Amino acid sequence: MTRATTVRAVLAVAVLLVSVYISLTMSPRLGLDLQGGTRIVLQARDTATVEADRETTDRTLEVLRQRIDSLGVSEPTLTRSGEDRIIVELPDVQDPRQAAEVIGRTAQLTFHAVEGPAAEEADERPSGSDPTADPGSTADPDPTADPDPTADPGSTADPDRLTLPDEQGRALALGPARLSGAGVEDATAGFDAQGGAGWSVSLEFRKDAGQDWKRLTGEAACHPAGDDRRRVAIVLDEKVISSPQVDPSVGCRAGLPSGATQITGSFSADEARDLALLIKGGALPVPVEIVEQRTVGPTLGAAAIDASARAALIGAAATALFITLVYRLFGALAAVALGAYGVISYAALVALGVTLTLPGLAGFVLAIGMAVDANVLVFERAREECAERPKRSLRSALTTGFTKAWSAVADSNATTLIAAGLLFFLGSGPVKGFGVTLAIGVIASMFSALVIARALTEIAANSRFVSDYRSVNGIARPGAVRTWLVRKDPGLFRKPVRWLVVSAALVAVAVAGTVVRGVDLGVEFTGGRLVEYSTSRPVDVETARDTLSAAGFGDAEVTTAGDGDLSVRTGKLDNDGEHALRAALAEEGGETTKVRDELIGPSLGDELRRNALIALGVAVAVQLAYLAVRFRWTFAVASVGAMVHDVILVVGAFAWLGRPVDGIFLAALLTVIGYSVNDSVVVFDRVRELWGANRRAPLDTIARRAVLQTVPRTVNTGMGALFILTALAVLGGDSLADFALALLIGIVVGTWSSVFAAVPGAILLERNAKTPPPVPGKRKAKGSARGGAGASRRDPLDNGARV
Repeated sequence: MTRATTVRAVLAVAVLLVSVYISLTMSPRLGLDLQGGTRIVLQARDTATVEADRETTDRTLEVLRQRIDSLGVSEPTLTRSGEDRIIVELPDVQDPRQAAEVIGRTAQLTFHAVEGPAAEEADERPSGSDPTADPGSTADPDPTADPDPTADPGSTADPDRLTLPDEQGRALALGPARLSGAGVEDATAGFDAQGGAGWSVSLEFRKDAGQDWKRLTGEAACHPAGDDRRRVAIVLDEKVISSPQVDPSVGCRAGLPSGATQITGSFSADEARDLALLIKGGALPVPVEIVEQRTVGPTLGAAAIDASARAALIGAAATALFITLVYRLFGALAAVALGAYGVISYAALVALGVTLTLPGLAGFVLAIGMAVDANVLVFERAREECAERPKRSLRSALTTGFTKAWSAVADSNATTLIAAGLLFFLGSGPVKGFGVTLAIGVIASMFSALVIARALTEIAANSRFVSDYRSVNGIARPGAVRTWLVRKDPGLFRKPVRWLVVSAALVAVAVAGTVVRGVDLGVEFTGGRLVEYSTSRPVDVETARDTLSAAGFGDAEVTTAGDGDLSVRTGKLDNDGEHALRAALAEEGGETTKVRDELIGPSLGDELRRNALIALGVAVAVQLAYLAVRFRWTFAVASVGAMVHDVILVVGAFAWLGRPVDGIFLAALLTVIGYSVNDSVVVFDRVRELWGANRRAPLDTIARRAVLQTVPRTVNTGMGALFILTALAVLGGDSLADFALALLIGIVVGTWSSVFAAVPGAILLERNAKTPPPVPGKRKAKGSARGGAGASRRDPLDNGARV
């Protein structure tokens, strides 16, 4: 065993031991779509005086955190997204009405001068009379505070009067807002045992706001005790939460300085704490609007995890069995490396604290099927080396296979990483998790193929038994499919235009589907609400539709979902409306449980739809730029053309099938883009190599040889992914079925287009291109005494001796 093999083996064992330890001692962080709960996205809005920038959004987030904590939700998560959005995640919250009510208080906390009773009450009572038998709470000065008699009386009242009921239900006429909640520094509840005042709430204002408060209370103090105009109203969400009178000890225009204000009254401990929380927690710097709300029941997430686990086991077992049948012993060793890949990628997700979402879980499962790609590329190149030089050692052929396959492995994985990056940066919500898991999967698969699998196969190749018995190792003889293709040598590209005509016809059918049937955009792109219910008694779609129509939900679209569940899609529907809709269904279906709930505001729907188109455009541009750098421009344009061909066919297929196009579909589409380019890269890498070695040969001949040589890799890699996706489509339920279906279609059309669209397109473009053929790769030695300049580089295990 060479030193390099020893290093790889030690590194593989070390990484595996660490991964096993992490997997056994740490738990994954599940997203709300897997553990159940509610996710709310809030949009901060500008006001006439405050801009919703990063700073004010952060302050708003902290205020909302205090509101959420008051609900008693276990481990809530609040994060800022971008400049002016806040994401709130509430685990285990299935009825978001209370949370949305507390979070969505969009009005700011304001302080108003009381201008007197409302007009109808003023007519019933003489001016200046005591409004109530109980004067209620009062705003008392701190005895140690020094009043400032020089305070400015403040601004004049706005002519637009605001009328609201006070705590006792009496209507009051309020002046304009003189102070906003943004000026509140702190509000605390306290108990005065010595003075006998009982529970009170102490207020503290920021610097400038303290002066405004002083003016407001100073003006109120100019009115006689008991007069409504001596009161100050504290308003939250157009509701008076407190309207204390200024204490008689405060002189006219003196006012109460900041830090010297206490609201006293007949408060209980809970009332005082609630008032302090409302004053402090209600001080939103800017109003917020709910633009997205998703609720997932715990059973749906558990079912998705169970289905994904079963699909992963079945798909991985099928992939391992397939690769073992094709590559015998070396295939079995690659299957062992595949198992190691699963452990390493899972440990990486856990160690990095990545939130595992439903699309992310699907990405993790899918990456298992795609992880064999690098091994297949290496084994096929090793088979070629054994076929060209039957007497060379197995270890030498394997080493050359790893060397020659590196370019295709690097380029194909780079294009997949580009797709994963686009998913992360341009996706939204759970789709970002898919991008993260896909990227981690690509990196882990590279390690498992180039380190673990290489160490295992090199150790096996040193065995005389494995080396001597060619039917055992699996790479010493060419595969049956490749042998048959080479023997038949079909003239695939004598007339490349005919393949492009077939592809164009398929595109026309797909476009016709989008025109005739239309694209069923999901609620994520159109806005509205989509709720899935499970009922204790079976309810057919027509009955449910009639029931909802009679209840006033005539625009509701009802379809079946899952095992007898009902899916209801409506336009704008708030949480109270959803509760009424569920109650209407319960009359027919008995106990009705909400399985899934998605609410998307119209502005966010437009934004997500726009971002989806931007993501596709950026994906095309970035892949084109990368391929143009790594290959000839003709190859890059042909590959991107095939990629666009695949996107159109997948979208058209979903249009004909009537399947919804949503965020998870977009994740699948971007993955198809990466897979399509991946296939094209492998083919064009071989075209570049063969053309560089024989620059005078016609390109159609070179392309035919390249395709025939890479077909086994394309088929064998595609089979691994197809096993996984078929298992996901069958076992994954509605949550993953559309995702798997999109990828199944994408892999089939991607395999077709990489051969019968990209290659013919490149041939036609090269006919008009003036760029010379590629320069041969520097794989030739400078020469030797026996072989001259054209001799091949010496075998690394060959000491040069000859007889």
